[in-house]
Amino acid sequence: MKQKRLSTVISLLTVAMFLLGACAPQTVEVEVEVTREVQVPQEVEVTREVQVEVEVPTFAEGTELKILQWSHFVPQYDTWFDPFAQAWGEANGVKVTVDHVNIADLNPTLAAAIDAGEGPTLIELSLAASLFVEGLHDLTDVNMKAQELFGPQAATCTANSYLPTTNTWYGYCHGWVPDPGDYDRALWAAAGFPNGPSTWAELLEGGQKIKAQGVPMGLGLSPEIDSEMAARAIIWSYGGSIQDENECVTINSPEVIEAVTYMADLYKNTMTDEVFGWTAASNNQGLIAGELSYILNSISAYRSLQKIDPAAADNIGFVPALKGPRGDQHASAHLWYIYVIPKYVEEGSPEMEAAKAFLLHHTANYNQAVFNSELYNFPAFESTVPQLQGWVEKDPFGSRPADKLTVLLTAKDWVTYLGYPGPSNPAVAEVYGTHVIPTMMGKAALGELTPEEAVAEAEAQINDIFAKWRAKGLVGCSK
Repeated sequence: MKQKRLSTVISLLTVAMFLLGACAPQTVEVEVEVTREVQVPQEVEVTREVQVEVEVPTFAEGTELKILQWSHFVPQYDTWFDPFAQAWGEANGVKVTVDHVNIADLNPTLAAAIDAGEGPTLIELSLAASLFVEGLHDLTDVNMKAQELFGPQAATCTANSYLPTTNTWYGYCHGWVPDPGDYDRALWAAAGFPNGPSTWAELLEGGQKIKAQGVPMGLGLSPEIDSEMAARAIIWSYGGSIQDENECVTINSPEVIEAVTYMADLYKNTMTDEVFGWTAASNNQGLIAGELSYILNSISAYRSLQKIDPAAADNIGFVPALKGPRGDQHASAHLWYIYVIPKYVEEGSPEMEAAKAFLLHHTANYNQAVFNSELYNFPAFESTVPQLQGWVEKDPFGSRPADKLTVLLTAKDWVTYLGYPGPSNPAVAEVYGTHVIPTMMGKAALGELTPEEAVAEAEAQINDIFAKWRAKGLVGCSK
């Protein structure tokens, strides 16, 4: 697809997006329930019992819990989750219903529900949940209870559910997804990198050689999640950021200009103009079809390929976040699992208390969640999935070699989050939602603006967004 005016297309897509009582302790048994048969080349421990004391209220007759979440990229997770939630409801006198929507419809659905003053009890967002902080309940109590029961929470999850400026837990993050580099092993070996690229410089060098053989690589430059995450990974790994730890805007820096210049070179030498029209599924589809040499994504495309063409899946390798010119190594999580409870749910009502109790039950059984996501989900609380290292080192879902996914165990060392190194505040969420960063990268890549001009334009937009939220007392900046 030829793209001549990136700014116009992104503006139209952005507009479309926005249109669019007595308690008693209960013993919870954690046991992995495998709901599909899997051919496993070795024995794998898939059951474990843990005694966790969780207080579950006695709910009034007629209590309902309505859950809305996205259709998981690994279908088996939904196959497991829906009856899991309904079984909890039946055991506790709560009518539980679960509805699924496309991941792109989550934010518009929540916005519409808040505007209407009614809707689901629990809504699971994938990122940028702080954008809705004014319409959400403070969930400090359930977050503190989870940390009491399960220990420390992963920093990337805390950053996506806690707002330090107001000392508010606006969400409950139960998991996250690593975002490694996925590459074609044969193509990269022929280019001189048998273990794949380890730096952004190597990605450019090897990607240019491979494109000369007719196969491009795929880092998007369009208004969608993978393009957003790729752009931020480059900025962070070049030493730049959108804001600093104090929530002051820092986008216009030599490091960010250097990163934008790199992205323009990467596009010109390793990619095609199709990346300007990509959706969230495009790089997955390209990898599965053997049409891309490298993408930045979760393992979901690889899991799909295992089922379609196991031999082709054997040819896919994974690398951690690439290092920048000065050794910085950062990449965002692919997404997070952030449950929120809108304020239209009555504070202290049986409905709200049922939602909180279910959140703790779900977390207590998170080894089931991880297994049934085929290791796509990673836990916010490591203690809940002690089998994780063993599963990753000896993949129960047929990776060849069985330890192919071990790179995922390093992810907690380089994973970041929207807003890094500051919090994932509402201004950062709006910068994401209005696609300022891939627009900046795209204009430089197309030559519409120089890198310096593209960064300056983005800075003006970001300053306006931060000023709006700072005036509401929801974003800080102390120097």
